[in-house]
Amino acid sequence: MGDRIKIFGIVALVGFMAGILVQLTADYAIPWLMDVIPALIQVRFVVSGLAGACLTMVLVGVWAYMTGPRDR
Repeated sequence: MGDRIKIFGIVALVGFMAGILVQLTADYAIPWLMDVIPALIQVRFVVSGLAGACLTMVLVGVWAYMTGPRDR
């Protein structure tokens, strides 16, 4: 049971850090991009999509690593 709680804690920590990164991106990167590249007004959707893709890849990677083969 202790291993499951550790995994839950790790996933919660990764999600927390991903949330911080997304917030920093929303606060700093998006306004900068909108100033630098005015033609791409919809850049928020691109950045949000990239952030979601990165978050998903990290979570799937953690899940795949944690639930690997039991034949060790």
